[in-house]
Amino acid sequence: MLSADPLWPRAGDWPAPVADEWADVALLGMPTSRTSLSPTQAHTTPQAVREALRRYAALSDLRIVDAGNVREPDLNEADAIEAVAELRTELVIALGGDNAATVPTALGRWGSQIATAGLITLDAHYDLRDGTSNGSPVRRLLEAGLDGNRVVQIGIEPLANSLAYAERAREAGITVITRDELRSRSMDDVMAQALKIAGAAGGPIHVDLDVDVCDRAVTPACPASVPGGIAAIDLRAAARIAAAHPAVCSIDLVEVDAAADSADERTVRLVALCVLEAISGVALR
Repeated sequence: MLSADPLWPRAGDWPAPVADEWADVALLGMPTSRTSLSPTQAHTTPQAVREALRRYAALSDLRIVDAGNVREPDLNEADAIEAVAELRTELVIALGGDNAATVPTALGRWGSQIATAGLITLDAHYDLRDGTSNGSPVRRLLEAGLDGNRVVQIGIEPLANSLAYAERAREAGITVITRDELRSRSMDDVMAQALKIAGAAGGPIHVDLDVDVCDRAVTPACPASVPGGIAAIDLRAAARIAAAHPAVCSIDLVEVDAAADSADERTVRLVALCVLEAISGVALR
């Protein structure tokens, strides 16, 4: 049982959207997991994050709504895209689910502007695999019309990828910033570069925060995280910096299996904090 303190309002429990009312931030559960390359119960994560949000303070007076969960987004991707597109908001924060959630979230927000859109991923993996899975969202978005020259991938772990996918990224014109580069550069500097590249055509930007980019010590609920990833505070900083940029229209938080988290719920709590960092970013616009 969480304590009650009238002087410390808690985050979470935001109302559902009302008709055509505008919101500063809209939360949407995108519980994808059916096509995951690793066994996962990532579909349980959106609700777990909502519960974790109550542990933290609500420090913003922005209009925030919670649109609930998309029903079976793996089976009904067109419906998932429409659910995102219908939200009247400055920023959509999609709670995955595995990385398959990135496709309907980005397409729903970009709409007819995909030709000028940009994509930033913080991810250990290229996600350029064939087929339809949590390993293919970047490839699928490129095939849908996204220009690879406006894609930036941050935190790529060379030892968790193959040379074939590295070559695919190069051929597509993707800018890759590896984990080694992050050791000598600040997240502010890296995100500034990424936002400039992704927004070069003046279109909307989607930011994919794959939590397995973080060190496995802080993300035990990420099946594909590895030792040596980025720090939790850097992922939080990226969420805030991204959300503060006026061209960023959507952010997803993915690849967390809440059912596999540690007893202290450190991974789910990190996702909840990234949600709040993104809200703080919108407040800075």
